[in-house]
Amino acid sequence: TEVFDQNADFASNTFTAPVTGKYQLNVDIRMQTVDSAAAYYQLNLVASNRTFYNVMDPDFGQDSAYWTLSIHQLVDMDANDTAVVQLRQSGGTAQTDISTGSYFSGYLVC
Repeated sequence: TEVFDQNADFASNTFTAPVTGKYQLNVDIRMQTVDSAAAYYQLNLVASNRTFYNVMDPDFGQDSAYWTLSIHQLVDMDANDTAVVQLRQSGGTAQTDISTGSYFSGYLVC
């Protein structure tokens, strides 16, 4: 659910930088029913010039009710550069849901 988008910079699950500058991009993905049999979960913030990631090994001995992966990054972007969020699971059962408590935000710093 989009809360606000003052310049229509977020569409089709993609953020597009309206002007050149440094953008603070923030991602928190809350996963529910995390599969302990998965080899890993990887959260990616894929920007035009670079990919940022956070990886976790869910081998807790049992499935976890929930877990949050986060990326908070200052990203150098040119006008019309894009950024998207990806969550990948390697192996295990496809049982994990992404909670509505997840979010993406971004703003021009300078």
